[in-house]
Amino acid sequence: MPILRTDTIAPTFTGSKKSRLFPLILVTSLFFLWGLAYGLLDVLNKHFQQTLEITKQRSTLLQAAYFGAYFLMAIPAGNLIKRWGYKNGIIIGLALYALGAFLFFPSAIMESFFFFLLSLLVLASGLTFLETAANPYITILGDQKTSAFRLNLSQSFNGVGSFIGPIIGAQFFFSNDSDSQNLDSVKYVYLIMGFIVLFIAGLFSMTVLPEIKDGASRSEASLKKLFSRSHFKWAVVAQFFCVAAQVGGAALFINYCTETGSGMSNENASYLLSAGLLLFTIGRFTGTALMSVIAPNKVLAIYAIVNVALSCVVAFLAGNVGVYSLVAIFFFNSVMFPTIFALGVNDLGPHTKTASSFIIMAIVGGAIVPYVMGSFQSTALAYTVLIVCYIVIAVFAITGYVVKKVVDENNS
Repeated sequence: MPILRTDTIAPTFTGSKKSRLFPLILVTSLFFLWGLAYGLLDVLNKHFQQTLEITKQRSTLLQAAYFGAYFLMAIPAGNLIKRWGYKNGIIIGLALYALGAFLFFPSAIMESFFFFLLSLLVLASGLTFLETAANPYITILGDQKTSAFRLNLSQSFNGVGSFIGPIIGAQFFFSNDSDSQNLDSVKYVYLIMGFIVLFIAGLFSMTVLPEIKDGASRSEASLKKLFSRSHFKWAVVAQFFCVAAQVGGAALFINYCTETGSGMSNENASYLLSAGLLLFTIGRFTGTALMSVIAPNKVLAIYAIVNVALSCVVAFLAGNVGVYSLVAIFFFNSVMFPTIFALGVNDLGPHTKTASSFIIMAIVGGAIVPYVMGSFQSTALAYTVLIVCYIVIAVFAITGYVVKKVVDENNS
């Protein structure tokens, strides 16, 4: 495979291997926190359909607000991180996360879906800072050859948070009829989350994080140079469809189960969603292990092709077979986001931070596609959208990921 020249321009770590350990642990905790926020999101869809009496399509505006924030804030977050460093970017992100969580309290008192959307927008703006900082920080805090392995390992804890989120939602939002008809549980769950996030922010403020410095280069990396890297452009497209598939598949999960499963309740569907996210978490760990012996792009290609087949079953067979196929999709979703990210920023040198911002912006797929899926009268047929998404990811994994050789990087 052709390799981009990175001599004199690759980001370098200025500390020792020993000094990486605690920062890696601390940064990995961020993956858990935004996994928890995402795990609760899909349960809120169905809960708000009942408590606020909104339509299925309108409830997907939660995903639009959540993932739309990534599109709006990714470039500003990347610029601030570039200027102020990873640590300050992470602290800003945690502060916004906590603020958004606290805003759920007055939103619940007002019983306003609009204010819930604003609260979620603030919270997700914080997550944008965290993802823009943490993803590239993990990839370059060590050997570039093991960056995909390292990122998948850290992202595994994102899966743990996502798994716990629906369990909390099922327990507090759907455990009895009274919980299903009011918003008290929502405001208290998010209030507690806000305090936990503030505590983590305090830990970061007291911890010395090692510096990651871009190596010397003759000029600031331009957007023109960045977008000349075909593997990066492919990664942006693939990430758009990756997040679109993951979010779209989960956003209408409870609706799909209650409509096509044999008399399944909202609570049981929430637990089944948690089971799917548990498979997602297991898939992260097993996928990470596979990548130690199989090239990451090959694992990604196999998983994408399997999900094309499973999506066909979900869309056209429905019933319990469709439900269990939908649960299985989560397992094969597991390695997609971090692997696309790692392959997309591979060998970009000083372009890495800027590239990270654009790949994070591609998360806007999670804002657009669920709304499109919500417009389908049949929830089952809405899942035909996922077939297209996984085909695009498979193409990226087979050919789009390849780093094209640059003949003379220093003179470009």
